[in-house]
Amino acid sequence: MNRRLILIPFLISLIVSSDALAQDKGTVDPKPLPPLANPNDPKLAAKELFARKLLPAALPTHVYGFYSHGCIAGAEALPINGDTWQVMRLSRNRNWAHPDMVALLERLSVKAHKDAGWPGILVGDMGQPRGGPTFTGHASHQIGLDADIWLTPMPDHRLSREEREEMSATMMVRDDRLDVDPKVFTPGHVAVIRDAAMEPSVQRIFVNAAIKKALCREATGDRSWLSKVRPWWGHDYHFHIRMKCPAGAGECKGQPDQGGGEGCSKADLAYWFKDSIIHPAPSKEPPKPPPHGMTMAALPATCKAVLAAPDARQ
Repeated sequence: MNRRLILIPFLISLIVSSDALAQDKGTVDPKPLPPLANPNDPKLAAKELFARKLLPAALPTHVYGFYSHGCIAGAEALPINGDTWQVMRLSRNRNWAHPDMVALLERLSVKAHKDAGWPGILVGDMGQPRGGPTFTGHASHQIGLDADIWLTPMPDHRLSREEREEMSATMMVRDDRLDVDPKVFTPGHVAVIRDAAMEPSVQRIFVNAAIKKALCREATGDRSWLSKVRPWWGHDYHFHIRMKCPAGAGECKGQPDQGGGEGCSKADLAYWFKDSIIHPAPSKEPPKPPPHGMTMAALPATCKAVLAAPDARQ
């Protein structure tokens, strides 16, 4: 059987679950995870330890590994409030990233205000203080170079803690999944995604296929940025920014630049609008439990050192 066909159900489960996570509500009173009985167990899932680190490592900023298999030392927090941004779901403590990503989001928020007329942007999950696999949700977001931006403009007032945990993002895709909902998808959305894609340090932007279709239809002028915007499962409510590896980060394993032009041809988009992809048949197999994830034994030595480092002072 084609290897891609074997991987599709697994990939769908990872990406769709991360998009659903954007809608999952948080709590104003998060409870700390209980202590681990044996934190030195090599069979322990690495996500158990990364999730318990509430602050970054007191080490110089450095990225280790790939977007879905790695960690970061010296991460920086995006402040939860700015003139043109607000961070959502504070209870997850996932507003950490490489300083370059923090700076990019701050720039993007100003551009969203100027170019789209939005008060600003709502920032969803970035990464954990030391990166690594998350306890729930994303397969990527592990090295401080991924961030989710809600497709809901920031309101013109400071959100309460309750609103940040309970507010839902706006669905951008029609019920039939074939196009965006014109009642909610606006030229402002095109402007914000374009502004993000035109950042030289951005590697890819993931959106729902219906959003990619709309961008192809509505983009004017310089369309070169469309090559970075790629359809992927989920991403109905937010778009996902992925940055290139920083200069000099030799242990960061990035991705090649996108080829194939704008990605807007009928052939480019045909796969995503097959009925079997939009409406997959129910599985005949019983649901499997989520994967245990990478064990501590499989964690690279560099990331073990990041975990073992003392907390950075804040």
